[in-house]
Amino acid sequence: MKFKNFMYTGILASALVLSGIAIGNDEAVNAQDEPEKPESLTVWLDGDVQFEVYPEIFARFTEETGIEVEVSEIAMNDQLDQISLDGPAGNGPDIFQQPHDMIGSAYLQGLVKEINPEDVVDLDLFNENAIDAFTYDGHLLGLPFAAESIALYYNTDLVDEAPTTKEELEAIMEEYTDESSNQYGFLMESTNFYMAYAFLFSGDESIFSVDEEGNYDSADIQVASEGVIEQAEAYKEYFEQGYLSSNINGDVLDGLFLAGDAPVALTGPWKLAEYSEGLGDSLATAPLPEFDGEPMTPFMGVKGWMMNEYTENEYWALQLLQFMTNQESSQYVVDNMQESVPRSDVENDNELLATFDEQTASAVPMPNIPEMAQVWEPMENALVFISQGEDVTEILEEAKANIEANIEAAGGSSAE
Repeated sequence: MKFKNFMYTGILASALVLSGIAIGNDEAVNAQDEPEKPESLTVWLDGDVQFEVYPEIFARFTEETGIEVEVSEIAMNDQLDQISLDGPAGNGPDIFQQPHDMIGSAYLQGLVKEINPEDVVDLDLFNENAIDAFTYDGHLLGLPFAAESIALYYNTDLVDEAPTTKEELEAIMEEYTDESSNQYGFLMESTNFYMAYAFLFSGDESIFSVDEEGNYDSADIQVASEGVIEQAEAYKEYFEQGYLSSNINGDVLDGLFLAGDAPVALTGPWKLAEYSEGLGDSLATAPLPEFDGEPMTPFMGVKGWMMNEYTENEYWALQLLQFMTNQESSQYVVDNMQESVPRSDVENDNELLATFDEQTASAVPMPNIPEMAQVWEPMENALVFISQGEDVTEILEEAKANIEANIEAAGGSSAE
């Protein structure tokens, strides 16, 4: 596990280029209600890029409040395990970070402090889907600082415009695909469930049933519903026609697309730097096409800041958390980290990346309940069998049964 410790104080603030970030209207409680200020607050960061960007935000917070910010570098994927050890002993951070699909586990382990939405200023300026992603069983557990989904990359040397409809996408597939020459009209990791989700689940479909309040029922698995079966049948036809290949993994996809052997590719913003370097001005991005007149609904992943359940500085931790995600801080993150920040009042000057911001409007957060961990392997196995021509209904019914068995083996549904 990787640790790196620093403290950012108000002494540094005068040397910083970041300006305009102040608590101001972002304070959730009036100053007269403020408890005594701690000398410092602690935040766990993940990776060198965050260490390059957040120090300026923290130093400005120190300048505004007099509270120093101590940071440690701990990989995001290690933070829950570490906080389960450090938190009860009083050695954990005040603020840590997680991807949204881990918040259910964090909540059930008692590691994250609930946030009262009424204490959050400008909550309505966050992407609603992103706030939903950080809401578990009706409890708001964090504020998002980044969101990402998949979208289309296309090579303008090969096609003038990206497909905007299912029919246009299929026309490109037909025109450019020559599997014998290893050329394709459209590239994707076709048996990767994260990538394929949008082809199987429309806006009305979901992996688990959802009640009126947006809560998942993990005892009611929907992967073999009539609608999913119908869409999976259509997806299967792409394999039968040779338009999709189960042999294309991420590395193969990158190689084919950068070599000009396919005009359109489906992947995420994490490929933007590599593709920009490889294709230069010939690279463009676009949202997913509409299928049957409706926007496709890909998965969305959201990362957010959360408060440690064991923090002794709840009020000031919330002030820092809001400061880190307010408009000015969020704009600074967009400008310097090239992240898609899910706030409506930030602007992204990178047109290629802005497409991914646009795509999140129709994306759906991955379910944030612990049972979702039991879905990935059965569904990816199902996609492999579908790509091989197996009966779709039988395969999805089997996947459903395997998910149910996995959930039971892991301790049963939390909905029961």
